[in-house]
Amino acid sequence: MADRSDAFVFFGATGDLAYKKIFPALYSMTKRGRLDVPVIGVASSRWGVESLRKRARDSIESHGGGVDDQVAFDRLMAALGYVDGDYKDPATFDRLRTALGGATRPAHYLAIPPSLFEAVVQGLGASGCSRGARVIVEKPFGRDLASAEELNGVLHAVFPESSVFRIDHYLGKEETQNILYFRFANSFLEPIWNRNYVASVQITLAEAFGVEGRGKFYEEVGCLRDVIQNHLFQVVALLAMEPPIGSGSEAQRDEKGKVFRAMRVLSRQDVIRGQFEGYRDEPGVASDSDVETFAAVRLFIDSWRWHGVPWHLRAGKELAVTASEVLVELNKPPQRVFADSEPPPGKTNYFRFRLQPRSAIALAARVKKPGEEFLGSQRELYLCDDHPGELQPYERLLGDALDGDGMLFAREDSVLAAWKVVDPVLSDHDQAHPYKPGTWGPQEANDMVAADGGWRNPVVRS
Repeated sequence: MADRSDAFVFFGATGDLAYKKIFPALYSMTKRGRLDVPVIGVASSRWGVESLRKRARDSIESHGGGVDDQVAFDRLMAALGYVDGDYKDPATFDRLRTALGGATRPAHYLAIPPSLFEAVVQGLGASGCSRGARVIVEKPFGRDLASAEELNGVLHAVFPESSVFRIDHYLGKEETQNILYFRFANSFLEPIWNRNYVASVQITLAEAFGVEGRGKFYEEVGCLRDVIQNHLFQVVALLAMEPPIGSGSEAQRDEKGKVFRAMRVLSRQDVIRGQFEGYRDEPGVASDSDVETFAAVRLFIDSWRWHGVPWHLRAGKELAVTASEVLVELNKPPQRVFADSEPPPGKTNYFRFRLQPRSAIALAARVKKPGEEFLGSQRELYLCDDHPGELQPYERLLGDALDGDGMLFAREDSVLAAWKVVDPVLSDHDQAHPYKPGTWGPQEANDMVAADGGWRNPVVRS
């Protein structure tokens, strides 16, 4: 295990991400005994430390379930410091160096827009605050391959790759990690987890809400960049990777990197883009915007295990439900033994991983109905895996970064390999198809998977 960080610094301390996610995570870490180092917020808001402490309490009350452990809260407030100043002013980083005191292994979290990364990283380097330190970077990791390479150059001018932790909160979810555990902790799965038995894989990340006032941001990003290239590709890697050699984080990241490199580069025919009706009326959105709020992708992984198996990915806003789900469809039996045992496309055995809103793993199998005739129906063997009190994504990820454990963080080679897959279709694509809110996206997305039995839409039960 690497040396644990002895201070936590987060830039953007007065921002929206800090308010909604970071302060609640820091409070939970303190309650569990996972945070016992100085915490220094940095921002350019002309605040003082008392204002930041008030902001922290408001954050925990609004987004962290409230203050239910006064001793832990007081401990966090006592550890909390604040440095105010312009990120482009060297004096800001001189004050940070003073605030760090005797800390020799700080972790710097950049909860700020990527446009500010360079100024902050250079300031950390010039002031000596980067010496022995780690840097935690919030996504997006670039807008395309070229900008991702440029961003990595900025980071590596000051920090070695081993000290760079790229956060994708989706990897911090218990449900996402359960996919990896289920795959490699159960011996019955491995013999059939390949092209000989798997017919297709579907991954859906559906949101029943829209851009929620973030139209200007979404105009710069779109669904392909915001969800497909990072969140869903990461899930693909967990499903498709080879067993890692040993339990170390680098062994796992090596195997995930191989998956990204084996992905076939996308072409125009592999992508359907959609835009929900009313998106152009959102504040900050152009009246003639072609930005996609929905994307469906047909992906192939050219490896021995997965050659020829289609991976269908889709994500979007203003869809029928809010749910994330993986469906691994198996091939039908080679012979028809019973009159009703020839399933139609899309009705074969499958594994289902529900990521949200309620974690679950299910296996669909046909069973005989009571009676003299050999007739059956498809049933699910269902395991619900919700755990109250589980670690929230940012709590887990920030704790791992402080510990120097990179298993749940994206490595440079994987980030660049993923961008290479989507880079051509970021500009070479058909126009976005309109779709009505509350539906499953444009009809063209359904046509894409018709040969594989169509999409299996997640069903959310109350």
